[in-house]
Amino acid sequence: MAYMITEDCVMCGNCEQHCPNEAISEGEDTNIIDPEKCTECVGFFEVSKCSVICSQEACVPDPDRQESRDALLEKFSRLHPGKTPENI
Repeated sequence: MAYMITEDCVMCGNCEQHCPNEAISEGEDTNIIDPEKCTECVGFFEVSKCSVICSQEACVPDPDRQESRDALLEKFSRLHPGKTPENI
């Protein structure tokens, strides 16, 4: 499942600079995560980097975007052609 950013976001930018998929950008009131680019960091890390780095705990799983690990790996491969996942 993709992650989302709640209204608790203070737009500090930490999550944006640590996202390996460049899925996070600045929105009007909070940062936002593009669900088409979010792989929950599958392919890079064991856990979602945004949820670990966020001091406000504003990066949370999006209950409306549930995806299997295989689907996330497919998305990783599509976003990073030729790159081998590091955390399989």
